[in-house]
Amino acid sequence: MGRIYLDWNATAPLRDEARRAMIVAMDVVGNPSSVHAEGRAAKMLVEGARETVAGALGCRVEEVIFTSGATEAAGVLAGFGAVAVAPTSHDCLAAHARPGVAEVLAMGLANSETGVLDEVPLARPARLLLDAVQAVGRVPFAFGWSGADFAIVSAHKLGGPKGVGALIAQGGVEIGSLRPGGGQERGRRSGTENVIGIAGFAAAIRAAQSDLEAGAWERVRDLRDRLEARILDGAAGVAVAGADRARLPNTSCIVTPGWKGETQVMQMDLAGFAVSAGSACSSGKVGPSRVLAAMGFDESAARSAIRISLGTVTRENEVLRFADAWLAQHARFRARAA
Repeated sequence: MGRIYLDWNATAPLRDEARRAMIVAMDVVGNPSSVHAEGRAAKMLVEGARETVAGALGCRVEEVIFTSGATEAAGVLAGFGAVAVAPTSHDCLAAHARPGVAEVLAMGLANSETGVLDEVPLARPARLLLDAVQAVGRVPFAFGWSGADFAIVSAHKLGGPKGVGALIAQGGVEIGSLRPGGGQERGRRSGTENVIGIAGFAAAIRAAQSDLEAGAWERVRDLRDRLEARILDGAAGVAVAGADRARLPNTSCIVTPGWKGETQVMQMDLAGFAVSAGSACSSGKVGPSRVLAAMGFDESAARSAIRISLGTVTRENEVLRFADAWLAQHARFRARAA
């Protein structure tokens, strides 16, 4: 029957549009910093991609700083003295938390583990950084109306290549260099630009925006709801984290106290399904989910969660096959626990 991939929040499959754009970019020989014709051709490709990304994110072209991904982009927080981080934020933000009178608040717009959409607080420090990694391309987002000073984005969550992303920095907000050196990206992130990755990023975000505008994620929401209904109907003592709150249309976090999340992931992997026990950046660390603990779940529940994240090409039969396979394993778990 073949394997079924249900871990889109970890990384989305590479889009055909991104692959084609990258193949074209591979034949662009020059360094974007070189002044000859070959260099100008590479520079033109990078700047065209910057315009595409800016258009998709609702920001100005000069506000887009290309990086190796969202984790590097979050390094802008290192330039602030005291950083407040929302308790359910991704590890790349939590790593920058520093006590004191906060100069900046860092928070996720959409949680990678539960899909919960967080509202920007009205009262906050002078600066705001939004982790928009999971939200962009799945729910409407425009930097210009978000109220944020910074946003971070990663291409591979959109169906672009791994290893490229962006920091969006509001015009007029002074930041230091994310990486000192030759002064690329207007002095804000040195190093020769990843021309091939940037081309794939732009193609992916353009295609993702088209999917969003066409309503592709509404079908995914319906599949997610069917998955959750099937699991909840067939398994006692199970909960969906964040089910009572606004969520991403593709994300289900299933909580089964007493049944370790990493055990479920391995069992489902052997059955041919790719899911995770939380954020891909922390799922290899055995322990309770920091996100679920912050949401009020006890330790047993916080250790038991798995995340199923769907995509625009996920099919109904794949979702139902997963639900049935998971329910079969759940029945064995209950039998052993009895």
